[in-house]
Amino acid sequence: MRASLHPSARPPHRRVLLIRPTFAALGLAAALVCAPLLASAQAPAVAQQSADFTGVVYADTNGNGQRDPDEAGVAGVKLSNGRDIVRSAAEGSYRIAVRPGDTVFAVKPADYAFATRADGLPAFWQHYFPAGSPELQYGGIPADMRLSMDVALQPSPAPAGDLQVLLMADPQVKSLVDVDYYDRDILDTIRKDAPAQLGLSLGDIVDDDLSLYPTINARTATLGVPWLHAPGNHDMDLDAASDADSTLTFRRHFGPDTVAWEEQGTAIVLLDDVIHLPGAGYVGGLREDQFTFLEAYLPTLATDTRLVVGAHIPFFNTAAATGAETFRAADRQRLFQMLQRFDKVLLLSGHTHVQQHFHHGAAEGWNGPTPLHEYNVGAACGAFWSGVKDEAGIPDSMMADGTPNGYARLKIGASGDYALSWHPARLPANQAGFTQAMALHAPRVLRRGAYPAWGVYANVFMGMDDSQVEYRAGDGEWKPMRKVLQADPRVLVENVRDDEAAMLRGFDRSPEAKPSRHLWRGALPTDLPTGEHRVEVRTTDRWLGEQTAHTTYRLQDASE
Repeated sequence: MRASLHPSARPPHRRVLLIRPTFAALGLAAALVCAPLLASAQAPAVAQQSADFTGVVYADTNGNGQRDPDEAGVAGVKLSNGRDIVRSAAEGSYRIAVRPGDTVFAVKPADYAFATRADGLPAFWQHYFPAGSPELQYGGIPADMRLSMDVALQPSPAPAGDLQVLLMADPQVKSLVDVDYYDRDILDTIRKDAPAQLGLSLGDIVDDDLSLYPTINARTATLGVPWLHAPGNHDMDLDAASDADSTLTFRRHFGPDTVAWEEQGTAIVLLDDVIHLPGAGYVGGLREDQFTFLEAYLPTLATDTRLVVGAHIPFFNTAAATGAETFRAADRQRLFQMLQRFDKVLLLSGHTHVQQHFHHGAAEGWNGPTPLHEYNVGAACGAFWSGVKDEAGIPDSMMADGTPNGYARLKIGASGDYALSWHPARLPANQAGFTQAMALHAPRVLRRGAYPAWGVYANVFMGMDDSQVEYRAGDGEWKPMRKVLQADPRVLVENVRDDEAAMLRGFDRSPEAKPSRHLWRGALPTDLPTGEHRVEVRTTDRWLGEQTAHTTYRLQDASE
């Protein structure tokens, strides 16, 4: 579907999900028969097309992005063609084999920073497309016959405190109007927040209009933070004839669709996990060259490294109730086997336009001593930039599970421990029942003495199944709230208002409410005196500590 369709009718995984055949599906016998034939047919072509790609990694001590005579080479830096890993020699030189269509990139070493390109992105890659890419609507990659790239590294000591990483999922702009929302809603909020050393975008940078890449990148670059991008299903060249060609325009603007980045004790890997199925949509999974890269790269890391793996489509199945496979199970199991040797792994994903935490176990192919945590990050665009506009002309865009649109932060300590936090865009000041951590809903008035059938709801944005949420009315005792799997009444109210409105309340309606995975309920007492009563809610966020919010309701006497 295109972006012009109604947001509530545009689920993020709305194309037909199919799985292309693999050797595993054909069976071992077929693989043994086919593999020699494929190898003999492909090997000569690969050999003829291969070339040596060379360059020097050097310490750019004056920061001018050019190697001066007194600037020494840097040894041991990892470089890749998307499959293999080589290291720079003692004098900084390197050599790696490439094929047409490869992108050569450096893995940023800890204690160094890359130079900055003219477009504001870190300078660490170069494409090798001697004949250019196939003709595509949005341009793909133009011809580039260069077989050399020097990599400028600038000393960058580790931060005195935690490593601060900005997390963004699904900005999903469809027009210049949306780019303006993104700038004033999300980026302005980030500008007022604490500094960060790195930013990650987890796909759907745009909403199928790839011509918006330069514009949205220019806005993000104003933050002055090195930024890495993973492609989403709305970042694909939909006219590409194969999965291999489906991220060509993305790669032209943002670099390799497989990338690794290292800080002290931490390695971050971003992967394209959208398998393009021409004429049949897409499915979540990984390509063979990505597994080849991981097989080469992961053994270069110590087992106590904090490993962060990010992609667009969640690694867990988002349509389990229907029996559809949204991420290929065989690929997930193969990936998890590779990650098994690491003590500290965190998965990041986007795509769903809700916010949730998932803990992988044996059912998903993870056999570690503790469940594998995946944080499914809420969308920067919320519900596709929908809803009623505020006084600044920016739509509310609350997500279908009641999470406000925004961005997240990941803090990683020296020991590899991490903390996550959600940051609503332009958090309203002094709005009762709405804080960074949660939003409350309660009826405005109840009959005094009525059966206590009505409750206060707390949507704890970063809540998990084991979160403890409590409430009290007035000065009463704190009582536990009950976790419920139902729609947030705040979203239902907007749905009703949209239904009853005689004219459109915004460009697009608020999303149709769906059950929230982080909603709690507590019954409101009706045996208190008439008048207004304060309701307090508290929870202990595992990373931010105690978080509180409050609202009010009124008890009124009534007679039949």
